[in-house]
Amino acid sequence: MVIKILTNFFRRIFSGMFKDKKDIKLGFYGPPNAGKTSLANRICKDFTGEEMGTVSKVPHETRTVQFKEKVEIEYKGKIMIFKMIDTPGIATKIDYEDFLKYKVKKKEAKTRAKEATQGVIESIKWLDDMDMVVIVLDATENPYNQVNITIIGNLVARNIPVLIVANKIDLKKADVKKIESAFPEYEVVGISAKHGNNLEEFYESVFKLTKKVK
Repeated sequence: MVIKILTNFFRRIFSGMFKDKKDIKLGFYGPPNAGKTSLANRICKDFTGEEMGTVSKVPHETRTVQFKEKVEIEYKGKIMIFKMIDTPGIATKIDYEDFLKYKVKKKEAKTRAKEATQGVIESIKWLDDMDMVVIVLDATENPYNQVNITIIGNLVARNIPVLIVANKIDLKKADVKKIESAFPEYEVVGISAKHGNNLEEFYESVFKLTKKVK
């Protein structure tokens, strides 16, 4: 009888501790075509069996914030539940002519440019709702640019925990060390979202970063 009472007592305590605990809101940010959606898709596919969004070589394929609730990620016996938020690529300037290079018709190009511009604004607004952020950068591109500085600056201002992903390490031009040099105050993990290279280290870093979530 005493054991049963104690068991019920502790069950009530633990349920009270965790029932109001919200899922960790994990945002994917970065410039267009860096691989944000590719990474989000791979994670969702691995743990939910479903992809999150459409991937394309055309820049700004993701033009609205999209999210997936209750993504349970398991790593080394531990399970954490995330609300994953994939955001449109951040850009300081979006010109409809950029889309014409990909054989997009002029009318559609102008529509895409308008939607992409709105998407950037939406992405920045969503930062206020993030618990932690993964910045996805193309490891073959120069990390020293205004877009990356703008993203980092917004995160620093909000004191949001950050992990930087150097994506596309499967390509010959990839240079993870250059990204590490550009942002020495942050942890940088080199991966290939397309092929799934080095995701173990990525998950380890994500779990470690959750400890900084307030």
